[in-house]
Amino acid sequence: MSKISNAEAKAAVGKSLALASVMLTLQMVIFYVSAGHGVGFRPWLFFAASVVHYTISVVVQYKLNPGLLAQRLRIRRKGSKAWDEILMRVANLTVLIAVPAMAGLDLGRYHWSNLHELFVLLGFALFGASTLFLNWAMAVNPHFEPTVRIQKNRGHKVISGGPYQIVRHPGYLAGILFTLSIPLIMGSVFTFVPVGVYIVLFVTRTWLEDRTLQRELDGYSDYAKQVRYRLFPGVW
Repeated sequence: MSKISNAEAKAAVGKSLALASVMLTLQMVIFYVSAGHGVGFRPWLFFAASVVHYTISVVVQYKLNPGLLAQRLRIRRKGSKAWDEILMRVANLTVLIAVPAMAGLDLGRYHWSNLHELFVLLGFALFGASTLFLNWAMAVNPHFEPTVRIQKNRGHKVISGGPYQIVRHPGYLAGILFTLSIPLIMGSVFTFVPVGVYIVLFVTRTWLEDRTLQRELDGYSDYAKQVRYRLFPGVW
């Protein structure tokens, strides 16, 4: 894996935080336009927690794996699987647009549902677990890129430490936990609909990526025999 200078690492931090700010602002705009008016404090809890989540993630990667932070900002990655480019973008758009739009329509405009405030605690438990798994995975895995490809130019090898001892795709698990936390924290039952779409997309990505790695990455099949579960511990 190539080293990067301190200046390049700091630039990657700035770009990553700027990108996260743009995405979060877009989510907030979509939510409040869909809602039509203020809907209480729970959505603000989620958006405030998201600021903390993104900031912690960027700072942790700057300290532990700055090269990966810079690598993840690249727009084009030679060898990325076409099916994953599609699934990744659809999943991202689901969280970026469909989830806040549904939450806004439910909580602000039509009042279809209202989860009890105690669900906020469960939501933050999932949210915290997501932040932990995501950063743990990125800290130990220098190949943790947004899309699936065999990174021959970066000495791609099997990573079996950290959360990869629990499941084979902890980053995808983190993404699912994050999206599941959104309707629980905000209090919208109907937001589980686009969240469910996101989960189906990520389960599909997991299955296809796992099959690809077993075929194309040396040592992965042996690793898969040691760590049985792809995504959900004790289940699959």
